[in-house]
Amino acid sequence: MPFINSLYPAIPDARAAVYGTESYPDLNGIVLFCQMPYGVFINAQFHGLPPISKSNPNRFMGFHIHENGNCSLDENQELAFTGNHYNPDTQLHPSHRGDLPPVLNCNGYAWQSFLTDAFRVEEIIGRSIVLHALPDDFKTQPSGDSGSKIGCGIISAGQL
Repeated sequence: MPFINSLYPAIPDARAAVYGTESYPDLNGIVLFCQMPYGVFINAQFHGLPPISKSNPNRFMGFHIHENGNCSLDENQELAFTGNHYNPDTQLHPSHRGDLPPVLNCNGYAWQSFLTDAFRVEEIIGRSIVLHALPDDFKTQPSGDSGSKIGCGIISAGQL
């Protein structure tokens, strides 16, 4: 059986509804997590991403699982309570288990699917999924210099 056929009928084991901060009120998305025998299949889709312009030429955006499941805004209207990237093995970036492939902004929309064996779904329940304003550079410590956190969602068990 082709690989894609083994993924297509999967029912999500977890999901996160992602919402933008007050500076990005139109940002919305959904991230689905399916535990497969060979890893976790992740399907993410977003709309209302920041427009690409001369002042904001970033088409790629950092995308990570953070250690805390808290998308509350602090007094500066920032997502300060998500904590660091999910990193139970205390590895250097970009080897954190919560480091995910960047999102590609296509005229305010993005869709991506990928497979990772960095964690199991049960490890990330209750943590947050975070979208950043800038691309992850995959070298700067501790988090890839991916800019402000513009969107966040709590990973919850179960289907939509």
